[in-house]
Amino acid sequence: MAIIVNLDVMLAKRKMSVTELSTQVGITMANISILKTGKAKAIRFSTLDKICRALECQPGDILEFNDTE
Repeated sequence: MAIIVNLDVMLAKRKMSVTELSTQVGITMANISILKTGKAKAIRFSTLDKICRALECQPGDILEFNDTE
């Protein structure tokens, strides 16, 4: 897939754990793990909004398009 999820990078930059993000966003740690590993097939805009608010970032900081694959 040409979409790369950089959630682990943003978590590291913000020194935030998956548990902390899970609590703030209101989704399970399993679902955050699915996002982190890039195995997610979709993400709701409302979830992306909550993640961006929690990490104080832009959607482009989390999602990246790479056409070389």
